[in-house]
Amino acid sequence: MQVQQFRPVVIAANAGACGVCNVRRQSVCSAIEDADLARLAEASTTRLLAKGQSFIEEGAPSTDFFNVTAGTVKLYKLLPDGRQQITGFAQTGHFLGLAVSHTYAFSAEALEPVQLCRFSRPKLRAMLDDFPALEKRLLETACSELAAAQDQMLLLGRKTAKERVASFLLSRVKDRSQCCQFNNRIHLPMNRLDIADYLGLTIETVSRTLTMFKRARRIEIPSGSEIIVLDYAWLQQLAAGLY
Repeated sequence: MQVQQFRPVVIAANAGACGVCNVRRQSVCSAIEDADLARLAEASTTRLLAKGQSFIEEGAPSTDFFNVTAGTVKLYKLLPDGRQQITGFAQTGHFLGLAVSHTYAFSAEALEPVQLCRFSRPKLRAMLDDFPALEKRLLETACSELAAAQDQMLLLGRKTAKERVASFLLSRVKDRSQCCQFNNRIHLPMNRLDIADYLGLTIETVSRTLTMFKRARRIEIPSGSEIIVLDYAWLQQLAAGLY
């Protein structure tokens, strides 16, 4: 019987935070081999943000890219009169700043304590020249963002209030399952007003719909920041317009 040979994992001694990052495998950084982590660490800096702290301003020069390694971020756009439209929620593993030219197309704010890796545009461009796999991974990420934007247009344009809320809950379950094992317990760092703004609904409609789901025993609501999904298949069918 032939004995299978295993190659040891070699991580550069100067790999820094990248060498011990628990979320690297689920982010764009997974395209960089362990032996090259020192180069990745050299190109990035770590930032810690407090709840409510902004780090991207719509219209500002897009000098940096950001990889979310912990926490949840609110992405939004502002109208001249101050009205806000939330366009998404980014969390662990999300890479921000790809769909921009020379200025940022959105603003970003931490909804809870957040940790980021920041890449300057020149340093990331140099990384892409030396690591083609990273460029491919970023292209895949950009395509996923485009698909998510199309789903959001469908949600706002055609789905009912119940279908929108169901879709939102499913998205939170899927985002969580990317960073750990499937868990029906959803953490909601955003408030009901943020959810309503993202879904194009009133806060009363969101609260009423969640209460309806709870009474139907499809979900449980232990607290304002947590929801437990009891019937995942039912939410899937509702979000798909099958009810």
